[in-house]
Amino acid sequence: MAKTTSFSRPKNTKKALLTMLGYLGRHKWYMLVIALLVAVSSMAGILGTYLLKPVINQYILPGDIPGLVRMIALMGILYLCGALSCLAYNQMMVHISQQVVKEIRSDLFSHTQKLPLSYFDAHTHGELMSRFTNDVDTISEALNSSFAMLIQSFITVVGTLTMLLVLSLRLSLIVMVFLAAMFLFVRYNSRRSKKYFNLQQQYLGSINGFVEEMVTGQKVEKVFNHEAKDFEEFCRRNEAYRTAATRALSYSGMTVPTIVSLSYINYALSACAGGLFALSGLIDLGTLASYLVYVRQSAMPMNQFTQQINFLLAALSGAERIFDMMDEKPEIDEGAVTLCNVKEAEDGALTECESFTGKFAWKVPSDADEPDSRQREPLRQSSRLIPLRGDVRFEHVVFGYTPEKRILNGISLYAKPGQKIAFVGSTGAGKTTIINLINRFYEIDGGMITYDGIDIRKIKKDDLRRSLSMVIQDTHLFTGTIADNIRYGRLNATDEDIRMAARIANAHSFIRRLPQGYDTMLHSDGANLSQGQRQLLAIARAAISRPPVLILDEATSSIDTRTEKLIETGMDALMEGRTVFVIAHRLSTVRRSEAIMVLEKGEIMERGSHEELLKQKGRYYQLYTGMFELE
Repeated sequence: MAKTTSFSRPKNTKKALLTMLGYLGRHKWYMLVIALLVAVSSMAGILGTYLLKPVINQYILPGDIPGLVRMIALMGILYLCGALSCLAYNQMMVHISQQVVKEIRSDLFSHTQKLPLSYFDAHTHGELMSRFTNDVDTISEALNSSFAMLIQSFITVVGTLTMLLVLSLRLSLIVMVFLAAMFLFVRYNSRRSKKYFNLQQQYLGSINGFVEEMVTGQKVEKVFNHEAKDFEEFCRRNEAYRTAATRALSYSGMTVPTIVSLSYINYALSACAGGLFALSGLIDLGTLASYLVYVRQSAMPMNQFTQQINFLLAALSGAERIFDMMDEKPEIDEGAVTLCNVKEAEDGALTECESFTGKFAWKVPSDADEPDSRQREPLRQSSRLIPLRGDVRFEHVVFGYTPEKRILNGISLYAKPGQKIAFVGSTGAGKTTIINLINRFYEIDGGMITYDGIDIRKIKKDDLRRSLSMVIQDTHLFTGTIADNIRYGRLNATDEDIRMAARIANAHSFIRRLPQGYDTMLHSDGANLSQGQRQLLAIARAAISRPPVLILDEATSSIDTRTEKLIETGMDALMEGRTVFVIAHRLSTVRRSEAIMVLEKGEIMERGSHEELLKQKGRYYQLYTGMFELE
């Protein structure tokens, strides 16, 4: 008996099925062999049962022992073929299903990496992770068992009903009535159990979410003595889950006993009626024996077939969510300009090279249009290399995350090579948005952003982002060693490069004191380090890439004042000769910027150096003096 589960039907079953068949079609010859083996296994059982008729009529009743031995041997060979076919298709299905699941998961991961950030903004992490776990597991389970069992059950049901009708049309009327009753009961019971299984999943999700909150917020719970209230809430949710689970399992648990009881009654009535027919000469003994075996095995395949339909619908529902995610439009990238390593000759001529030199240039193809009139020579004359200097300019840039709400209203600004530009302002003023647009995490609605005179929309996104390095407030470290996490900024960096970057960020001293030093393993986003230490590693990761443009988004927000002063010298070394964009709430970190821009409601309200803005006694002056009053 197949297990009972809750499922939601796919919104577009045909589309999901065709896409799923597309993956299976990559292994069509294996699938064809599996289907044939399933058919052989099913037909072996059906034909073996039918052979009871000639065995009884032609060999047992006449007393033909040699003939009986031959028929028993034939039936043994037939059942052996069925058993071997079953073993073969099960093993093949395991390999094919896991290969298909691997391909789906790989395609999903590959496509996920190409999706724009706006997609991730609109979907929770848990929702996206469920595509790789729950939905993929549902497909795997269905392919492993349901696919073959569905074919087998279908062939068995059709073959059994056909043989019943062939053996005795009149006796088959009894079987048809009971099979119809079984079908109606399974359908009714499945609907009732599905309702409570759905509630069970809903309450289970509620419990999981509540437990996760409590585990994460243990300190807060204990500080405010909320244990008793939280336990009461947990008990309430747990009781709701128990009630739904009890009803769901009660209904699903009725299926097997009811089907078995109806099949016994069906068998008893068919046996009684068949016996009367045999005594009346309407049916021979061999036909009756074969018929009763078919009756005995007719209920189970039908119930299995119904259950496997449910499983496949559940799998298609999960597959539909995966395929819908794959159908999401990836990031638009029409850029043709690429980034390359270069060597600079004594006369200043640039030559492209494969090795890392710390010097970069934009490689502009001959057919690229240069929209910036400041460019000294038309780019369409020939392919050329433009030195990567770090000249970033915004020209009347308009942007909004949604059409209804505009974040930037015609922003214009420039950052010359080697300049340090700081953005200050209240939350929601548009500081981080400017940084996101430089990286082309989002596409602007109007205006233009140029990088060394090139419209950034003409630069390939991967190459654009390789020319930048970021240190953001929410530091993320990956599972691996400290050295691996620093090397994330430049994969071909040597161990000496890693230590140099750590020294620049002033992380070398605390790394050296760790038991395994640079080989210390980090887990759970670096939970075994302090927040300040994690931030220092992020700064080292940015330092090792040696980018011409550096973005510091609240880079020192998680570092205490003493540590902040310790890394100032290292940060100055990191920023030397680079264009730097800084976002900071601590105004003390932006005082030495060449230009400070005060943003409010998507517009630049003030701009100038620290001293110039203080003399204006405007918004920056209020923020700056207010900070010191708080201190």
